[in-house]
Amino acid sequence: MLDSDTINQAIGQPVHGSDGSKLGTVGQVYLDDTTGNPEWATVHTGLFGTKESFVPIADATLDQHGLAVPFDKSRVKDAPRVEAENGHLDVEEEAELYRYYGMTAGDDRTEPVRDEQVFDQAAVADRGQQRPAVSDDGVSGDAASMTRSEERLNVDTEKVETGRARLRKYVVTENQTVTVPVTREEVRMVSEPIAEGDRKAVADGTGGLSEDQSEMVLTEERVVVSKETVPVEKVSLAKESVTEHKEVTEQVAKERIETEGDIRDRGDSA
Repeated sequence: MLDSDTINQAIGQPVHGSDGSKLGTVGQVYLDDTTGNPEWATVHTGLFGTKESFVPIADATLDQHGLAVPFDKSRVKDAPRVEAENGHLDVEEEAELYRYYGMTAGDDRTEPVRDEQVFDQAAVADRGQQRPAVSDDGVSGDAASMTRSEERLNVDTEKVETGRARLRKYVVTENQTVTVPVTREEVRMVSEPIAEGDRKAVADGTGGLSEDQSEMVLTEERVVVSKETVPVEKVSLAKESVTEHKEVTEQVAKERIETEGDIRDRGDSA
């Protein structure tokens, strides 16, 4: 159950229905006039959150996922359109809403957290901070205070594709000249005198003149060319990271607080 201490945690949170579907986001929270407990909340619905519907939050729960109400999406979306004048629900408006949601209306009316107390999305940007309800003159208890905020620049990097590199293999033809020694046989006639010992053997063998012939085989080397494919080197692509520093300039806004009126230093006497 919500209480006055958890109002600021509900503003801007997603609202989930009884079936778990998201109904919208919390716009404002309305308090009961007598008890001060949260009684109603407005839910921004529609495509861009332009519609605002009232939903009772007496039985709502708040956790890290948002605000859960015991009604489905169509029930909240079709709720009567109520324009709270002066930021306040009158008896008839509240009774109409109670009738629509099938609840029993009490005599006490509800009122929203007003301008000095409103915990809407713009006023509660920082959910970790608890904001006290303040009086009409901006004073809470015995001290006046406000929260100063500023924008902080968050810079990050993302990887984007800037180009592509690929390996492509193709064939080129070139002329290559190699000198190869080749050998061939040639014939030449060699004449030499017959030795004295051979003369008698020749004469005895023939017994006279005769005809004869003799032959030999000549050879030569011829160039035979063949080709084979052999690997000579391996080529691959490799990536390396190069880091450089770039300056980013952007405008950021911050709030300043100044004083007005009769302000005395702490050391001054009254």
